[in-house]
Amino acid sequence: EDDLFVKFSLDVRITNDIRRLWRHDLIELRRTDAAAASAFAAHRGPAVWLSDRGWRTAAFAFEELAVLVRDGLRPHLLPGATPLLAAALVEGFDGSPLDALTDPAAWWTAYLRQVVPPALEAFERHGVVLEAHLQNTLVAVDGTGLPVQALFRDAEGVKLLADVSREKGWERLVYCLVVNNLIEVASLLSERHPGWNPWPAARAELSRHPVPEIPALLASPTLPGKTNLLLRWTGADGADARYLPLPNPLACR
Repeated sequence: EDDLFVKFSLDVRITNDIRRLWRHDLIELRRTDAAAASAFAAHRGPAVWLSDRGWRTAAFAFEELAVLVRDGLRPHLLPGATPLLAAALVEGFDGSPLDALTDPAAWWTAYLRQVVPPALEAFERHGVVLEAHLQNTLVAVDGTGLPVQALFRDAEGVKLLADVSREKGWERLVYCLVVNNLIEVASLLSERHPGWNPWPAARAELSRHPVPEIPALLASPTLPGKTNLLLRWTGADGADARYLPLPNPLACR
């Protein structure tokens, strides 16, 4: 059997956007996917990029009937590792490794070590801004449930610093990676393990990376929170992003 994913247009509005495969994203797909794949090929860790191989559609309903083909998991996984969608970990499911977790610090440190470096390196070294939120991040765990590998996907959501300013690219990365990924996972772990503080480990992991914006990120009282409801009310384009400040837990030592 072929090991691949197939993604279809969904003519339904979720948050502020109709989830079609938009023409402008499909046209840029080969370029953004190639940039992301190149960044991950240069990464020294086990993280991988699930490449979007191509797409097909019909001219009379270009976006509505578009179909995208994406790499499957088997060729990329470490031996013996089990892939889990990061969003599923937060939502919860039967057999989740978080259900039997006794040491949140070790699990959280392993999660940070797998997820954070590839996203920051892609940005700093290759000018690639991953849309590294929970739905685009898969975490492979070993037999004990410990994260040992991260897999990222969705070239449609990738931005390149060749096309957007570094400031805008960094804002998007912070929103996707920190607000819409790390904070969600940390909040769940903190809720299940009262009294444990996840943020010193997150600060330590972020501080390891020579990205000029990180000191300001760790000192800032706020983080960018995307205003999906406001975007919907104002009828903004689905690709638009506007942010309002949220309290920054990374600033609390």
